[in-house]
Amino acid sequence: MRSAHLRAATVFGPLVVTTLLVAGCSSGGGGAATPAGDGSIAVDAGENSCGVAQTAIAAGRHTFTVTNTASQVTEVYIYATGDRIMGEVENIGPATTRTLIVDLPAGDYQVACKPGMVGNGNRTALAVSGAAPPGTTDQSLQAAVDSYHAYVGTEAKALLDTTTALVAAIESGDLAAARQAYPTARLHYERIEPIAESLGDLDPLIDMRIDDATADTPFVGFHAIEQILFQKNTLDGAAPLGDALVANVGKLNDLVKTVQLTPLIMGNGAKSLLDEVAKSKVTGEEERYSRIDLVDFAGNVDGAKYVFTALRPALQAKNPQLVATLDQRFTALVTLLGTHQAKPGAPGSVSGSPYVSYDALGPADVKALAVDVDAISEPLGQISGVVTGP
Repeated sequence: MRSAHLRAATVFGPLVVTTLLVAGCSSGGGGAATPAGDGSIAVDAGENSCGVAQTAIAAGRHTFTVTNTASQVTEVYIYATGDRIMGEVENIGPATTRTLIVDLPAGDYQVACKPGMVGNGNRTALAVSGAAPPGTTDQSLQAAVDSYHAYVGTEAKALLDTTTALVAAIESGDLAAARQAYPTARLHYERIEPIAESLGDLDPLIDMRIDDATADTPFVGFHAIEQILFQKNTLDGAAPLGDALVANVGKLNDLVKTVQLTPLIMGNGAKSLLDEVAKSKVTGEEERYSRIDLVDFAGNVDGAKYVFTALRPALQAKNPQLVATLDQRFTALVTLLGTHQAKPGAPGSVSGSPYVSYDALGPADVKALAVDVDAISEPLGQISGVVTGP
């Protein structure tokens, strides 16, 4: 989960949007986006504004061309009611342009630009109307969707089982066993994190970080338990958090059975997973108490690689060079990550984790991981465009 990415607890009321709205108006006041000229919708991600060139569009597939005109790295989300994520593009440097392809059914949305990649962002209302065109009839793409749906279901069930085991260890009073059970549950969550993020408030309830806690929003979920087990070195207060976590993971397990997936959602999700690695795993920010960031790193890479593998036949037919590039770069990244595996009890090892503690990494190790993540991120971002193209 992204720090300071907690969704609003209050569901947004109906957004009154008409064609008289000025393109590019936002909660931050300000910058209008110039039409892209290529059929895409331009988004001007400013310091205090989120300019959108068209704020009333037809249902269907749309490409948003996002230009960061702010002075810091930014990210852009398209939110449905309740801040359910429909699409996102992260780590956009100043004066950099990125594209976001997303399927939008009829409804009211908000485009959120987040300079510094924190907070609720500067928001612009987006109204979508009409009926969307029918989905894909490409058999290889449908097979990929079916395969990924099964993968998500399997991982969600494994997440529920391993989270239940974690909480059972907590409730039995066995601190060592609870600490050992924690990394395995995290791995399964990180593999399907974009799916959880698309399901409204479940992601923050499961994966929020202490940065997102307020007087009205208590610190809950995996990382609240992590803090108790690894920083406070106790079980006191962990049991009720564990019960709530199992309940929310159970809801996730039920919801993924009916979630609607498309090749586009898969491609965007794979890119999102690698953006997560670059933003919070390579930096050691995610697992700040247990230091098992490489477990989360591996989970994100596993999830992204599964998407690529499922879509491989369709990608091979449309862009074999992209397949060759991703083959090479996934191999390089997985091999590099494997050099940081640890034997149980060895220096730098963490109980329950196949990898060394993040604290065992030197600056050169972190730099090498970051370089390989950057190398795969750009070609991985091409998947959505390829699978939605002719």
